[in-house]
Amino acid sequence: MTTPNLRKSPAKFSIPHLTYRVWTVWHRNLDVFIKTIKVNFLPSLLEPILYLVAFGFGLGGFVQNINGQPYINFLAPALVAIAVMNGSFFECTYASFVRMYFQKTFDAIVATPVSVEEVVAGELLWGATRSTINVTIVLAVIAAFGLITSPLFLLVPIIAFFGGLMFAAIAMCFTALAPNIDFFNYPAFLFITPMLFLSGTFFPLTALPTAVQALAMTLLPLTHVVNLCRGAVVSTVEPILGLSTEMLLLVSLVWLIAVTAFFFILAINMMKKRLIA
Repeated sequence: MTTPNLRKSPAKFSIPHLTYRVWTVWHRNLDVFIKTIKVNFLPSLLEPILYLVAFGFGLGGFVQNINGQPYINFLAPALVAIAVMNGSFFECTYASFVRMYFQKTFDAIVATPVSVEEVVAGELLWGATRSTINVTIVLAVIAAFGLITSPLFLLVPIIAFFGGLMFAAIAMCFTALAPNIDFFNYPAFLFITPMLFLSGTFFPLTALPTAVQALAMTLLPLTHVVNLCRGAVVSTVEPILGLSTEMLLLVSLVWLIAVTAFFFILAINMMKKRLIA
């Protein structure tokens, strides 16, 4: 009889040891998603349409051009970035907590040769995949509205996957600390909501004081995803902190890679500590 890897994995902080079994966890979540695809597809389709109609055409009629482009063109890439954030963050908080605590799915999986580290890594990769799926739908919507002006939009799914991996890892850190499912109200309102409005999404960050711009670039992950999505979709990025487009995109790319790697390792170790304790 195989001994669950829950007891084989050390609780001390370490670089995760991962194998191909990570993808079995990912595939399990994909199978569940496909079975409920009708429920999952409709919100991802309708949300960007509502934003574009209400804010892009409605409010946009009263807003002057931003960086030489209509407001709706400024808004469209931000909707892509918001889909990156929401798709993975809520998947790896509420959904992961339900699988871990209520459904006991994690317990069932670690009774197989799959380790705790691989279960968590599979969850993180699935969160990144959810972001990519959501973003593909949003990208199709803004393309239908004729709001894509750069051939670099083909890079958006790649940005979505790695941006989604970052938000999934951050979300999993909250999941590792959550005593109950209501706990997620705190990161939702104190972390996600401020980013939704202060990351260059609905108005340019350059309208804010320099100190706030620096704070957004330092502490708000969505800011960098917005920069990369905007650069890929419309080729125009606002000069935050006076940086050129090329330098700003480079800073956002390096920041995204570094933070994703850090939180990926941290999330696996925090969840491992919780599940083994």
